[in-house]
Amino acid sequence: MSQQLSVIGTGVIGNGWIARALAQGWDVVAFDPADGAEARTREFVANAWHSLTRAGLAEGADPERLTFVGSLEAAVEGADLIQENVPERIELKREILAAIDAAAAPEAIIGSSTSGFKPSDLQQDCANAPGRVIVAHPFNPVYLLPLVELVGGEATVAAQTERARSLYQALAMRPLVVQREIEGHIADRLMEALWREALHLVNDGVATTEEIDAAVVYGCGLRWSLMGTFLTFHLAGGDAGMRHMLEQFGPALKLPWTKLEAPELTDGLIDKVVEGCEHQAAGRSVATLDRRRDDFLVELLGLVQKYWPEAEGLEGRI
Repeated sequence: MSQQLSVIGTGVIGNGWIARALAQGWDVVAFDPADGAEARTREFVANAWHSLTRAGLAEGADPERLTFVGSLEAAVEGADLIQENVPERIELKREILAAIDAAAAPEAIIGSSTSGFKPSDLQQDCANAPGRVIVAHPFNPVYLLPLVELVGGEATVAAQTERARSLYQALAMRPLVVQREIEGHIADRLMEALWREALHLVNDGVATTEEIDAAVVYGCGLRWSLMGTFLTFHLAGGDAGMRHMLEQFGPALKLPWTKLEAPELTDGLIDKVVEGCEHQAAGRSVATLDRRRDDFLVELLGLVQKYWPEAEGLEGRI
C-alpha cells in the first residue's frame, strides 16, 4: 500500500520534500495558494530528478504521482505524513498548523520544517491532537541530505515520536530525535556559530568570502563530512584520544579567539558578502550551482556510506 505525503507550502524546502517523497515511491499531494506554485514545483522536481536518479530511485518512483489541490483541507485528506513549510513567522505557523490539525485524520503525523521554533510553541493553537505536531527540520537540499531533526513538544508522547521516526525513515531520512526542545535545535545552532564567526572575519578584513569557504572546503569540512566534531577531536588526541586532547588544548578554549555575538549587518558588510559571493559564482546561475552541488553530494553520500556502513540510523555509531 502506497503512502502519502501532504505538503503545505512549496518553497525551496517544501519542494525538496516533494522531490524526496516522489523518489521514494510515495504519492504526494501539495497545496500552495501562490500564483504559479505548481509550475515552479514541477520545474524543481524535474531539475532534481537527475541527481535523484543517480542516487537511486525506489520502486514506483514517478514525478507524475504529484497532485496539486486547491485547499489545505483537500491536501491533508488521506495523508500519512503532513509537512508544513510556510514562512518562519510564529503566528502564521500556529494558524496553519491549527488548521492542519483540525482537518487531518487523528493518526496523521504533522511535521513542521521550522529551523528555529520550539514544538511546544507550535502546538499551542492545535485543539484536535496537538502532540502529533512536531518539529521535523530538514536540510537543503532536502531531496538528497538525509538528516531530519525530530523534536516533540510538551503534548507529544513517545508513541507519536516513534511513529514520526518510522515515517521519515520510510522516506530514506536519518532521523535524529532531539532529547530536549530548544530554539534552533542542534545543527542550526552549530551552523549559526560558524556563520557568525565568518561574518566577523569578513567585516574585520581578515578574509574574503572565498578564502573562508576554502578554509572549510579544504580543511575542517572534509573531516566533518565523515566524523563530525567530537570524533575529529578525539583523533586529535592521538592514542589517548579525547581525554588527552582536552588536557592539551582545552585551556585554549578560554582564549578570546571567537566572537559569539553576530556583527551588525551594516551596508558595508552586506556589500562585502554579496560581492564576494557573486565573485565566487562567476556568472553561473543558481540552478547551475545547484546541479554541481547535487552531483557532488550524491558521490559524497556514497563515500560516507562506504566508510560508515553501519550508520543506517542515528541510533548507532556514526
